[in-house]
Amino acid sequence: MMRKYACLLLFALILNGCDDGDVTVETLDFSDIKQASSCPSSNNQLVYKIKSQESLLLQLDKDTFKNEPTLPGKPNTYQIDDNKFKLYYRSYDGPVGIPNICDFIPPTTPNVINEWYAKSGRIEIATTAITSTNSTTNAITITGYSHNIVIKNITYSVSSLDITQPQVVFGDFTTTVADVDKLDLAFTRPLVQCPTSKQIYTYNTKSAMTIDAIDPLLIKNEATAPNSPRRGLIGSTVNKLLYKLFTGPPVSDDYFCGTTIPTTPTVKETWTGVDGVANTSGIIEVTTTTAVNNQFKHTIVLKNTSIKKGNNFVNLGTSYVLGELLTK
Repeated sequence: MMRKYACLLLFALILNGCDDGDVTVETLDFSDIKQASSCPSSNNQLVYKIKSQESLLLQLDKDTFKNEPTLPGKPNTYQIDDNKFKLYYRSYDGPVGIPNICDFIPPTTPNVINEWYAKSGRIEIATTAITSTNSTTNAITITGYSHNIVIKNITYSVSSLDITQPQVVFGDFTTTVADVDKLDLAFTRPLVQCPTSKQIYTYNTKSAMTIDAIDPLLIKNEATAPNSPRRGLIGSTVNKLLYKLFTGPPVSDDYFCGTTIPTTPTVKETWTGVDGVANTSGIIEVTTTTAVNNQFKHTIVLKNTSIKKGNNFVNLGTSYVLGELLTK
């Protein structure tokens, strides 16, 4: 149907070739294809939809899709500029497939019989996080992002005339979180407390979790009564929870407790604990027992705790065991 519509429209343009005014198109409809696909390259990203004998092609700068949810009603916007951001509609004389779109040397058939390219328009991308909930711990993690693409106030160039369209709902495009960017919240090392700053930390090869300016009343060298842990709330100054994701060499104890922060490994992302609410969320529980060699063992558990980065939120679950700290 779309091919017939395009041909009829072009025929009408030929009959009215002396008219210098714009032609308004009410719809260019690919809404029955819900998900867009992509052809990545080193310099840009080609996102497309194909159906039968038609394609809708959107070329974007390679850094366009952000792993960061947008606020409601505030999408990221980009202008079609025939450089980093391009939009094309094409119709063909036969069934079109992915090789016609993505191959470096595309097949010789089908042939493109009509092509509209956008001279201008505004691309709006609203991003939401795709999350997964652990049924046992209730921890919520981010597995990817859904980017809803709408293009507004488009002007196409067709047969030397301008055709305008108020809006094209391009649809959804999904990106996944790369393995190197996934949060690794599994820490098996014992907790350590810095002698001067009193920062508490634990780490694995690529990430670390710290509690800065911990309330000294939480870490006391005396056993707690059964089922009566000491409690505090995560805050922005006292009991400040931080998660850091690194790039470069593996993290080691040398990274912590110094007067200056080392330059390597490099901090790639920093997630901050969401301020706690009494009896509800962001609760630190410390259970202290006696250990051998006149030591005390402090088990630190975070209850209903979330960490955030920008508009991203991750929940650590109902009861997240940060680790055990030994003191004398």
